[in-house]
Order: sequence, then C-alpha cells, then structure tokens
Amino acid sequence: MLWETVRLALTAITRNALRSFLTVLGVVIGVAAVIAMVTVGQGSSEQVSANVESLGTSVLVLRPGAQMMGPGARDNAPSFKLADVEALQDLTSLSAVAPTVSSSETAVYGNSNRSTTITGTTSAYLEIGGWEIARGRSFSTAEDRSGANVCIIGETVRTALFGSTDPTGEKIRIKSISCEVIGLLVAKGAGSFGQDQDDLVIMPVRTVQRRLLGSQDVSSISMTVASGVSSERAISDIKTLMRDRRRIAIGEEDDFSVNDMKELASMLNSVNSVLTGLLSSVAAVSLLVGGIGIMNIMLVSVTERTREIGIRLSVGAQASQVLMQFLVEAVVLSLLGGVIGILAGLGLAYVAAQIMAIPFSPSLDVIALAFGFSAVVGMVFGYFPARAAARLDPIEALHYQ
Repeated sequence: MLWETVRLALTAITRNALRSFLTVLGVVIGVAAVIAMVTVGQGSSEQVSANVESLGTSVLVLRPGAQMMGPGARDNAPSFKLADVEALQDLTSLSAVAPTVSSSETAVYGNSNRSTTITGTTSAYLEIGGWEIARGRSFSTAEDRSGANVCIIGETVRTALFGSTDPTGEKIRIKSISCEVIGLLVAKGAGSFGQDQDDLVIMPVRTVQRRLLGSQDVSSISMTVASGVSSERAISDIKTLMRDRRRIAIGEEDDFSVNDMKELASMLNSVNSVLTGLLSSVAAVSLLVGGIGIMNIMLVSVTERTREIGIRLSVGAQASQVLMQFLVEAVVLSLLGGVIGILAGLGLAYVAAQIMAIPFSPSLDVIALAFGFSAVVGMVFGYFPARAAARLDPIEALHYQ
C-alpha cells in the first residue's frame, strides 16, 4: 500500500517535472548552503589545529606592545634586542628561543626573480616552527653569530627560481647581498589563513639586520616551552624577566605581549564555530521558504486535481487514504530536494576546500540532520494541502469545472 502511494506520488511529481523542481528549489538551496558552510567550517578548524599540532610542544610568541589597549597601556613600545634573546635563553622553562625580523624583498637568480618574505632568525627557528630540511643543512653556530651570507629557501621560492633542480650550493641575490643557498625546506603548503608558508627565504638574523634593515631591532621572539613545564609558568617567567629588563615599574602595564599559539588556535576555532553556526542558521531559513513553496504548489495541485479526488472518494477511497497520498507527495518532493541539496552542498564544499587548501571534512551527522529536516519540512507544510484534499465533498468535486 505504501509503495503504491509512493509510486503515485512520483508519477504526479514527474508529470510536472519543471514545476516540481522549481517548487523544491528553496529546499535545495537551504540544504546545500548548510552542508557547504558546515563542511568548510569544519575543514578550516581542522587546518588550524593541524598547523598548531605540527609545532609539537607549546609555542609562545613575544611581541612588543600591549596585548590590549586601554588606560595605562603603552603606545610605540620599544622593540627587542638580541640581548633580550640571550637573556631568555637562560630561562630553564624554555627549551628554544629564536629572534625574528622580516622584510619583503626580491630574490634574483639568473633571469628569474621572486618577490618573497625574507626572515632573519637563528637555526632554533626551524625547530620551533616544525620546519624540516629537505636538502642541504641549517645554519651553523658560527654562521648565526657572524651573520654569514647564507640562506635557506622554501619550496615556492625554489620552484620560481630553480624549477625542479637542486638549489643547494647556488647563489641568489637579495638587494646587494649575494647569498649561498645552503638548504631547502620541506614544503608545508597553505597556512591557517590561506597564506603560502613556503614562500620565504630564511637568513641569519644579523645578516638581515645589518645588510637589509640597517637596524638592530628584533620584531618578535618565538619560544618553545621546556618539557614538563606548563605554559603558565613559562609565561610568568618571561613576563618577570622582560619587565625587569624593560624597567617597568610596579603597577604599570606591560609594554609587550606573550601569546600562546595553542590558545590562539582554540580562540580561532571558537570564532570559526560561531560564524559557521550563524551562517548556517541564516541558510536554514531557505528550508522554511522552500516549505512554504511546497505548501503553495500542493494547494494548487489539490485545486487542479479536484475531479480526480472526487472520483477516488466516490468509488470508496477513504479520506485518510487521500490525505496520505498528498502528504506522501509533499514528503517525496521535499526529500528529492534534500538529496539534490546534499549532493550540491558536498560539491560546493569540495570545490571550496580545494581553492582554500583545507581538508574536505563532510559530517555524516549534519548530512543526516539536513535530510531529516527536509522530510519534516515536507510533512509539516504538506499536511495542510493534504487535509484540504481529504475534506473535499465527493459530489462537489465531481461537478468541479
């Protein structure tokens, strides 16, 4: 009986295929938008978590300037110096410390050139950032201290300047500096915000300070927390040391900030979840709009098929059977829209994931929820037209023109 009802529903739907498709378009758009947004949101969260986990132990970043502006916060805070880095290296709560300065420059090799980011740091930067050497080597202690004209390049720079050949031992020019490529980094791909992490050249910090920037300032300091030490204790040690070195009086606000990258990732994931939820809620409104569309078309269908309904009732069909037929039509129509919406949403999410270079992470729970919700929409909005059909008087229906 149920299968026969479903068969009749499919026959009625395919009889007016274009109208049926336009009827469920709201459901299709709603389901597709919800699935696409949730899938992209989950992929973004996974990418952020993966980038932080790749760092290994807890990573802290020290920057000049107060983290929050307000009364007592200092503007134009002084930059750090290499002496600050050496002082931090004496803290037992830290296992690695690396200064960072950067500049946007053009790297040139032969007839090829590439605008890229030049990062001045020490060999500890590779350990802290989870970088691995694909070919060649890292800086030696002597090269770090003397500011040698050597560099390590990312995969994007290698491709732009050298193609697929081995760049180690070759020399590239950055401004007036001719530096030897001593290492090639293992590719990392896109970062949390879509930036190309492999588009960089790493040089000894003293080389960048003297030859490119003409300044002894250090813009930030990256650190890893020692094994067995909590991030809270390490941050406390850093703040105590830096307040003393920067002569900040008791009661004055810090003119520097210490950021825990894992806490930052957690905050980004929370914000991402909230935005995904809000956008999905807005998209879900399309499901309600689609439900109203289904109800309107089903009411029109009842009017068009009044004589058919009258004949069914006059030959012995029960009102409940007529109600079930029209209700099943509405549910089948809505479910077809749900299936098309799911496929469209997954397709959109896959394309977005490829463009944004994030994992494609569809959620079976969300897909099942969207499919179930589309069925509920069909039942709720299809009930009123179905009830109107079941309540028709068979004599009046037979004489309906």
